Amino acid sequence: MGRVTTVKATSHRKGRAGTAKGGPGVMGRGTKITLGVLLGILAVALAIYLADLATHRGNVPRGTQVGGVDIGAMAPDEAREKLQAELGGVADKAVPVKAGEKSTEFIPAKSGLGIDFDATVDAAGIETANPVDRLRGLFTTREVDVVPTVDDKALGGQLDRMVEELHVDPIDGTIRVQGGKAETTDPKLGQDVDRAALRDEVTTGWLNPDGVELEPSQTQPAVNDDAMKAALGGPVRAALDGPITVTGKDGVAAAVPQDRIGEIVQFPAVEGRITPDVNLDATRTILGDQLAETEVEGKNARVLAGGGVEPSVDGSVVDWDATLAGFEKRLTGSEPRAWDAVYKDVPAQFTTEQAQNATFNDVVGSFTTSGYSGASGTNIELVAQTVNGAIVNPGETFSLNGYTGPRGPAQGYVESGIILNGRADTAVGGGISQFATTLYNASYFAGMTDVAHMPHSYYISRYPAGREATVYEGAIDLQFRNDSPYPVRIATSVGGGEVTVSLMGVKTVTVESVNGGRWAQTQPQPVNVSGSSCVPSSGAPGFTTSDTRIIYDLAGNELNRETQTTVYDPQPIAVSYTHLTLPTTPYV
Repeated sequence: MGRVTTVKATSHRKGRAGTAKGGPGVMGRGTKITLGVLLGILAVALAIYLADLATHRGNVPRGTQVGGVDIGAMAPDEAREKLQAELGGVADKAVPVKAGEKSTEFIPAKSGLGIDFDATVDAAGIETANPVDRLRGLFTTREVDVVPTVDDKALGGQLDRMVEELHVDPIDGTIRVQGGKAETTDPKLGQDVDRAALRDEVTTGWLNPDGVELEPSQTQPAVNDDAMKAALGGPVRAALDGPITVTGKDGVAAAVPQDRIGEIVQFPAVEGRITPDVNLDATRTILGDQLAETEVEGKNARVLAGGGVEPSVDGSVVDWDATLAGFEKRLTGSEPRAWDAVYKDVPAQFTTEQAQNATFNDVVGSFTTSGYSGASGTNIELVAQTVNGAIVNPGETFSLNGYTGPRGPAQGYVESGIILNGRADTAVGGGISQFATTLYNASYFAGMTDVAHMPHSYYISRYPAGREATVYEGAIDLQFRNDSPYPVRIATSVGGGEVTVSLMGVKTVTVESVNGGRWAQTQPQPVNVSGSSCVPSSGAPGFTTSDTRIIYDLAGNELNRETQTTVYDPQPIAVSYTHLTLPTTPYV
């Protein structure tokens, strides 16, 4: 057998260079291979980078977009042509603008906006030599805003419009008292858009596919949550703290119950504050209805037409000014909600003693008219007898229709002449308008207050122009009020073709009548009439006139001056008797 020799390796054996064989100072075969590969890759990458750098020198950076159009890695001229081709008509399309929940839109071309393509491409820049940035451009995109052309004059109006349309008024909170409870509506924020910020966004971002969006600024309502809380916890709570009670005479209590509090107070917003609005009139009405039985109605004495006197009565009524003094503090504050009513005496203005001592010796006012037919005279005499002796006490209003009552055949009235449709006709009660005119003038010169009178539609020559009156039962009345401190008695007389009416009492004034003349004449027109009672008429012009009544005291001092204007229609010319349409209200 041969001999086997074993050699034991040791790591401490020195090499030629003085280092251990295979130690740190010696590069292994595997390491050399890895290093070579890496250096090869770097060399290739460097070659690619240098080639790309040379190829795309001066181009737009990769990943660049303008208005959604990709112009990355393009030469500037190429990028500009592409933008012009794809964005050339985009200015004619509406661009949405949103701020909060409000939105509007604009058309760039009509708003003075366009694209500066040269400047936009310049703004996009050129590819950097930084390899990291160039590599990043392969995997990411960046949106570059256009460089706009701006016509500020055209844009200004659009900006103003959009600012207004994007504006939202804040809504104040409200409180309404209903059914004894407080009903509220919450306040709402408003918004505003800064005009300068809107301009910036519109001019630079209008090509954004999503449009333009701004963050609006919030505006607070004047009546906000804090104001609502303060009101609800203060005056509103106090107002709804039970009924309001006022006690009158004999322990009669009047109350505004809680469920009716809303009728006497509400809480509107005034200059940014919720302020109690107390309705004293409504309060007085509600409480007054309940306290009416505690009041004594005052009455003036009355001289009776048949003799004697109806005595006066002094009144006693709630003094509401005193009773409701400081009412708001009781209602919405801390003052007591129950208190006593205050009363005041109301003495009669025309007392029993004055009535008993009344005299009717002076002619206060008087007037006479004439010219009537026999049948009219019958009616005039009858109505004069009815009215004769009537007393008009201080403060009272005399009504001719009310005093006489019905004036028909049952009361002895007969057919007589009237004016119907501008011509002569007949009807029961004809002639009474002459008495009305006479009574009107007597009250006129007595200084009585005209309450109601109506002149004739057509002028009647026997009456003073602008100072006459007609009546019709149930429709047209003559009324006047005695505002003097003395009663007057109506005295009438009929005879000799005349009727006179005088108001007797104590004379305190003198009266002057001034006629203003006639103007604005209108000419009569022909009409067709029929009927056995119809009488042809030549007609008469219409005109306008005025009358001024001047009242003086007995010393000659002017007390009052009043002018009234009267328009008279022309009396038509009756030319035939073929047709007649009767008016519903003849003048008698």
